[in-house]
Amino acid sequence: MPELPEVETVRLGLERHVLGRQIQAADVLHPRAVRRHVAGAADFAAAVAGRTITQVCRRGKYLWLALDSGDAVLGHLGMSGQMLIQPPTAPAGPHLRVRFAFADGGPDLRFVDQRTFGGLLVSRGGAHLPAEIAHIARDPFDPLFDPDAVVAALRRRRTGVKRALLDQTLIGGVGNIYADEALWRAGLHGDRLAASLSRPVAHRLLGHVTDVMTEALAQGGTSFDSLYVNVNGESGYFERSLAVYGREGQPCRRCGTAVRREPFMNRSSYSCPRCQPRPRAPRPRSARSAGRAVIRGL
Repeated sequence: MPELPEVETVRLGLERHVLGRQIQAADVLHPRAVRRHVAGAADFAAAVAGRTITQVCRRGKYLWLALDSGDAVLGHLGMSGQMLIQPPTAPAGPHLRVRFAFADGGPDLRFVDQRTFGGLLVSRGGAHLPAEIAHIARDPFDPLFDPDAVVAALRRRRTGVKRALLDQTLIGGVGNIYADEALWRAGLHGDRLAASLSRPVAHRLLGHVTDVMTEALAQGGTSFDSLYVNVNGESGYFERSLAVYGREGQPCRRCGTAVRREPFMNRSSYSCPRCQPRPRAPRPRSARSAGRAVIRGL
């Protein structure tokens, strides 16, 4: 699934190509693409027709096009969604779901989604921030992101640090790829208890999260297949710079130890056994030592 660098790459492309343009019509070619717009495809199309795009925004992994009506077209790419800028005469293709035509007669905006896990909806009054995603936290690319507050919240979590990083109410936009890469840079195993991190270690980890996503953005994101592309249909190249993610059995770029893959929340985690040792399980107290503790407490 596209994460923050990939979605931000798409946002930047959309900003270059659709900002300030008036939507002439929206053609919904597959109802599943607007299934979260409960009023249906016809209402979706009517809500955007004749409206001008005033901003192209992102929160976490969500994109939205702010409209001059005060509403917003909110979108999530899912596993395979693409927002493509194409000439009106370009063939539709088998996976075209929604086509936006513009009053200036220029290139279309097309939502293409092979697996149809993504989707679009019109958020009424959502031009500033759609209510549907108001619960998602800010991310390191947001000018109002507060690292101190995030570190404090992270250190209150009684869960594994990777699970905490993936919590979109803590940091928006971080997914499996960049969590693994940041943890490798920090030398932490994902099962390490978030609450056990010292403040300096938590700040260092957050710095690595920021750095790895910044570097990925500079390379157009990470593309493992043809499903993630930018608005011009081009793949990102950060896959070549990944240290552990997707590199099971290959040498760690720091120490040479074979990268391991472990199951994690119906997906996989990648780490270096040497650089990121598993946290030690707490040793259970023996009945005798427990009894002594009771006696000392009397």
